[in-house]
Amino acid sequence: MENTREQGTPKKTSNFLIQGSILAVSGIVVRLIGILYRVPLIRIIGDEGMGYYANAFSVYQILLLLSSYSMPLAVSKMVSLRMAKGQYKNMRRILSAALFYATIVGAIGAAVVWFGAEFFATRFFPMPYCVYALKTLAPTIWIMAYLGVYRGYFQGLGTMVPTAMSQIVEQIVNAVVSVVAASYLFGIGLKSNLVYENDQYANAFGAAGGTIGTGMGALAALLLLLLLFLGYRKTLKRQIRQDKSRRVEPYRRITGIMIATVVPVILSTAVYNINGILDSSIFGHCLSFLGQEKEYSVLIGIYSGKYQLLINVPIAISSALSSSLIPALTRAVAEKNRNEVIDRIAMVNRFTMLVAIPSAVGLAVLSAPIHELLFAGDDNALAVQMLMAGSLTVVFYSLSTVSNAILQGINHMNIPIRNALLSLALHLCLLVPMTLVLHVGVYSLVFANMLFGLLMCIFNWMAIRRYLRCRQEIKKTFVLPSVCALFMGAAAFGVQKALHGLIGNSLSTVIAIAVAVMVYGVLLLKLHCVTRREIMAMPGGRKLAQLLRSLHLL
Repeated sequence: MENTREQGTPKKTSNFLIQGSILAVSGIVVRLIGILYRVPLIRIIGDEGMGYYANAFSVYQILLLLSSYSMPLAVSKMVSLRMAKGQYKNMRRILSAALFYATIVGAIGAAVVWFGAEFFATRFFPMPYCVYALKTLAPTIWIMAYLGVYRGYFQGLGTMVPTAMSQIVEQIVNAVVSVVAASYLFGIGLKSNLVYENDQYANAFGAAGGTIGTGMGALAALLLLLLLFLGYRKTLKRQIRQDKSRRVEPYRRITGIMIATVVPVILSTAVYNINGILDSSIFGHCLSFLGQEKEYSVLIGIYSGKYQLLINVPIAISSALSSSLIPALTRAVAEKNRNEVIDRIAMVNRFTMLVAIPSAVGLAVLSAPIHELLFAGDDNALAVQMLMAGSLTVVFYSLSTVSNAILQGINHMNIPIRNALLSLALHLCLLVPMTLVLHVGVYSLVFANMLFGLLMCIFNWMAIRRYLRCRQEIKKTFVLPSVCALFMGAAAFGVQKALHGLIGNSLSTVIAIAVAVMVYGVLLLKLHCVTRREIMAMPGGRKLAQLLRSLHLL
């Protein structure tokens, strides 16, 4: 934003970015662990099994919106607002009300998935054998409901460390259990194939084993947060004794506010995420209409298990920054500090694009060696082309995720719902003709998904400009990072090609990525795309600034 000031390093903004960076780092670690365990998982259950796994997860994620995904945002908004006013008694009552809500909606969500598994598997998807993966995911919805409450509570307190720790523990347990359970159940499925003279049970049971790991990971994360909360209770009790506020909010009012906060989040996030399940379902029915239903599970497995897996790694950074941005904006709005609101929005936009743009370029130019590194031995030709064609999705989804958080943080909760519905309808208008008329196969999913993210960016930023009456800075947020990323991409591509024949794919790819990071960083500094103030706002920014000055780069 044009209102950004260059002097000094505001402590609040710095802390907000540090917390966001902590969550971003944990998000990257989580995604990397996800990539590492998906490699053996895909080798165990194959692309077809990943199709079962992916479709089960698409249903699971929609049900999580009701019980879990909306809770961290809603609870963090409510807690951060009371904390800004010193209302610690009301903070405790918010936690109690949120846990009660989680109990109810978590149970309902788990029941819907358990008892509706056959409906989703046979009627919604032309993939009946994903019923086993769906049923093993059902209990996880209940666990995730409580997990979302405690994560939101700590985020509202202004610390992302408990959330970051729980995410890493969750993913580590998930990775280990998923691979072990998938391998064990795949073996049982092979025996079932012989008994029932069918070749589907092994992949279906293996996919169910993968989803068991999701539940065990969530349970481990919940236990960790409970331990951390028990350690925090003494501080909370002391704060409650010091609370001088006379007004104690009744649970009826708290519940009403929570529902009023949760419902718009649920609706916007549901529409934002339901495009995945609708895309998968519509694409499957289109292939059935074309007589290509046998290809469906394999194509969905490649799309979800490889393409989206890699795309989601850099998007995790924008999601993390958004999680820290919402309570920060809520406090700034409550204090009626417009300059702070503008400053935080400008900062999160800059950091998001500084990562998203080079990530998109890097994924495009190194698509083939990255797939060869991660999925050696597989036929990756289609996945490579998909990633090259759809790498810009990283930029669009990162920016749309942040813009959603901005609108929610400044209390315009309904705008993302409207924008997501419009984007959803328009992107479906591209998906169907591309599949049925142009016959581009799985690329219709790639381009339709990219269009959805682009439309969300456009609609959300039109609303932000209207409500905040400020203009988005273009040169240092988009133009210069793009120029630096193009040179970076050329350097990475050249290094990888030059070294591939000498030292092999794995080492040449790692070296190419390292060179890309160095080239991009130096270019950002030389073109004055990153200021000293912005570096100082990063975790360890003071030491980094001193190092860069000693190298004559700053």
